[in-house]
Amino acid sequence: MFDIDRVRLMRRIAPVAAVSLILYLSSFARADELPLWEAGFGVTGISLPDYRGSNQQRIFVLPFPYLVYRGEILRLDRKGLYGRLFNSDRVQLNLSVDGALPVKSNQNTARTGMRNLDPTFQIGPSLEICLISNCSGDRAVQLRLPARAVFASDFTYLAGKGFVINPQLNFDFLNLGSERGWNLGFALGPLFASKEYHEYYYQVDSADAVPGFRPAYTTRGGYSGSLLILTLSKRFKDVWFGSFLRYDNLSGAVFADSPLMRTKQSGMAGFAVTWVFGESQVRVQSTP
Repeated sequence: MFDIDRVRLMRRIAPVAAVSLILYLSSFARADELPLWEAGFGVTGISLPDYRGSNQQRIFVLPFPYLVYRGEILRLDRKGLYGRLFNSDRVQLNLSVDGALPVKSNQNTARTGMRNLDPTFQIGPSLEICLISNCSGDRAVQLRLPARAVFASDFTYLAGKGFVINPQLNFDFLNLGSERGWNLGFALGPLFASKEYHEYYYQVDSADAVPGFRPAYTTRGGYSGSLLILTLSKRFKDVWFGSFLRYDNLSGAVFADSPLMRTKQSGMAGFAVTWVFGESQVRVQSTP
């Protein structure tokens, strides 16, 4: 399925991919006394398209480092790695990250003969507003407004690729089930991105155009489709399980007529199972 270069690259970015996967997985966090940090290791499986709008799906099985840190400012948990810049009863301002895996163009029919797509990572602020009376218990409804700058890199260079904005409604339902402990979450909302971001994935320069197959195409910034994310997780003593489903609908996206767009609907799915082998003796008050 992979050539040697791709396998080597996947090994190098596996920790980044694992952190990105955490962004989709619910955690067991709730308003309670919890360890300052927890550490574990396991395996994750993930199925995803080469890029949003690609009709070619890949399956990856990767080592999964499980890390949770509940610091006053820096945190690593169900929402990923972020810095808590401001926190009140109803409003939080966090620093969040996200990322995407590389694509080898010789393994993607639509991109045959084009440059490879290097991994990208995103970083920026996320404003989170509680929409109910209290979001620190087992139920939470939030409006999240993340805005992140995008960078591409193969670990030898770093190049800016614009920005993305993804306002979304987020619902968390913690401690479900007869024995409690199951955590369910879902989020939905539109995605907007800059011209530079869309160019990276959907533009076809004249040098890459192929008559009758792939005409030259110039895109622009704006609406980039919508997404729905479902997550489910549970902590079983020293074992943690998490899973997610993501559905993307690209109907009406500004790049919908790009020759690199082969489908207007795509999905991702993944799971992780980890053995939690260490935790801090220090306890902190933690909220979702």
